[in-house]
Amino acid sequence: MIHTAMKHIRLSLFVLALFGQVANAQTSPTDSTYRRFFVGSSLFMLANLNTSDPNRPDFVQLNLGYRITPKDVVAVEVKTWKYAWPLGIPHGKASLAPEEKYPGYVRSFGVAFAYQRFWWKGAYTAVHAMNALQQYVGNDNSKIQNGYQLFMTYRLGYHVPLFRNRFFIEPSIAMTHWPINTNVPESFARLERKWNNYFLFEPGLHFGIKF
Repeated sequence: MIHTAMKHIRLSLFVLALFGQVANAQTSPTDSTYRRFFVGSSLFMLANLNTSDPNRPDFVQLNLGYRITPKDVVAVEVKTWKYAWPLGIPHGKASLAPEEKYPGYVRSFGVAFAYQRFWWKGAYTAVHAMNALQQYVGNDNSKIQNGYQLFMTYRLGYHVPLFRNRFFIEPSIAMTHWPINTNVPESFARLERKWNNYFLFEPGLHFGIKF
């Protein structure tokens, strides 16, 4: 996603990850606090507060999930964000280099389906597959055209229950990959071709409430 914006939430991510080491993250289905449904989002939305960021994501996400078994969880995620630099640029100076900026930006609207598998206590892996409508917008804010993107996320994280398992946080690290990216304007595609169609070591922090 937008790598520079993520820097503004890393401190919170690592503090909460350390907290997770002292919390019990798995709840037995026989426990009175065991709940199957949840609603959540991503702390990445805090990046919207940084008005000085030229790549501010204007990010919104809503997660709706269901725990099938104590170890298996499925979810639907609805999200939107925008970005003005290719997603494949790794962390570093190039991530906001003027010569790498699109002649405009991309506004993405997506629906993702996720499967989460718990392996030991709160440790889990997850796969997210998102179908996204890509709106390409020029520097003058005029719409150029629409495209389609399949955006995959492969995540390793830890589930931390809070307040008698009513709330939770999930610090994680992920690899993202977009194997399908169609109908990209040539002025955008020229920059895309300089970089990989994947990104490694993207930090994440989901949170939610269980029912």
